[in-house]
Amino acid sequence: MVSFDTSGMSQNLPQFQKRAFSRRSAISLAGRHVTVLGLGTLGGAVEAVKFLAAQGAIVTVTDEKPAGKLATSLAELAQIPIHRFVLGGHDDDDFSHADLIVANPAVRPDHRLLKLARSRGIPITTEVQLFLERCPAPVAAVTGSNGKSTTTAMLHRICELASGSPGLRRAWLGGNIGVSLLDQLPAITSDDFVVMELSSFQLYWLNQIEWSPNIALVTNFSANHLDWHDTLDDYRSAKQTMLRWQNESDVAVINLDDPDVCQWPGPALRLGFQTGSSSSDITTKSGVFSESKQEGHSTSQILRLPHTEIRLPVSSWLQVKGEHNLQNAMAAMAAASVLDLPIDVIETALRSYQALPHRLEFVGACAGREFYNDSLATTPESAILGLQAFTQPVILLAGGYDKGVDLSSMSKVISQACRVVVLMGQTAPAIHEQIEQHRQPEGGPEVIFASSPHDAFNKAWENSQPGEVILLSPGCASYDWFVNFRDRGEQFRQFVRELAKTHEEQ
Repeated sequence: MVSFDTSGMSQNLPQFQKRAFSRRSAISLAGRHVTVLGLGTLGGAVEAVKFLAAQGAIVTVTDEKPAGKLATSLAELAQIPIHRFVLGGHDDDDFSHADLIVANPAVRPDHRLLKLARSRGIPITTEVQLFLERCPAPVAAVTGSNGKSTTTAMLHRICELASGSPGLRRAWLGGNIGVSLLDQLPAITSDDFVVMELSSFQLYWLNQIEWSPNIALVTNFSANHLDWHDTLDDYRSAKQTMLRWQNESDVAVINLDDPDVCQWPGPALRLGFQTGSSSSDITTKSGVFSESKQEGHSTSQILRLPHTEIRLPVSSWLQVKGEHNLQNAMAAMAAASVLDLPIDVIETALRSYQALPHRLEFVGACAGREFYNDSLATTPESAILGLQAFTQPVILLAGGYDKGVDLSSMSKVISQACRVVVLMGQTAPAIHEQIEQHRQPEGGPEVIFASSPHDAFNKAWENSQPGEVILLSPGCASYDWFVNFRDRGEQFRQFVRELAKTHEEQ
């Protein structure tokens, strides 16, 4: 490991102010009637209910799912003083006579009951908003159509290793990455730093309180969640909440390779990250940039701030696969440079970083095959990046719930990059049709349809050969066959474990 002297490096930037959000005071919850719409199974709403009850709110929890499908969440609330549960449906009175509605971010804003609440002048909030209105620490937030979870985790890892250094007592991780910080509010101080992943759903609601983070990081932008957002412009507008309400003392870290994101407006200081050569004037920009490429891979990166330039072998530090993960690391490094953290800490963090669960995660090997779980690849673009990470022949498991996005780009890459593709769920027929449209005269992948998760995993295994990769990278949401992407990935992991055990016993 090489040491670099970077002391005072960020002093070349306009002063970054560690301010907490203070544009709107959080309302008192004690004694207020609060309705929670959508308990769900992922934990965020459960933590919101616990927080509301602890604050003295009179809490009603309502969900269209029956109690049997919410057993895990309900068990966590068994000892919490809840005023009322309404399950298997909703009661309009809970939305016309409440003081506050806490909506699950997955609930569309045009939901009938939210419209009812708005017509009565009842404010609507979310679990993330409850936290951010009360958080005393500055926040770095990450969003994007792809790569936001990995980039968030990388940035948090860097800050976590730097904890205890001047100006950074402790780093916290939360948001869409699956961690609620509401229960940690008493422990968070103004000397801490919070790193959050935020989805377009969460940002839509945060726009109503004119919230943007101290450091905003946007990985990229492509069509997604058009089953929730009415149009691509609506989806973009929600994402742009990240930059819209920043001020001149904030920082926006922007993907300069993305022709959409690099044009988003905002008042904050801009840092860029760029692995390609789409811009001819990168020497005039601040941020992190790839200097050159050799055999398709970036060989070195430049951290450039005004009057400061350091050449770093970031690509050689990473243990995770794929050029897209280099881009994620460069984005995290650009954000970390604002905090004046030592390069040695950044290097250690990136060298030790392991793939997130369900994100190009190596889950095992059996009989000469390698298995990778990329269940978090819920967009065509992320599935393409997963495929591009491998040089071995790939057996791909793809398809799922139809979110209304164009799958043709993914289908084209599948037709070129896979030996076999096993198709799952609602989108299977459309992907098959598009693969055939792109099929070359010299051949293409064998296409196999599956009738269930276990059938899909079995068919991928049965049609594989030693030396190949079996990759779960669906490019679609999971809601038709699975509870969520975690359930999809866990079922794949379990299949690999059982397969390995069977082969050990033979």
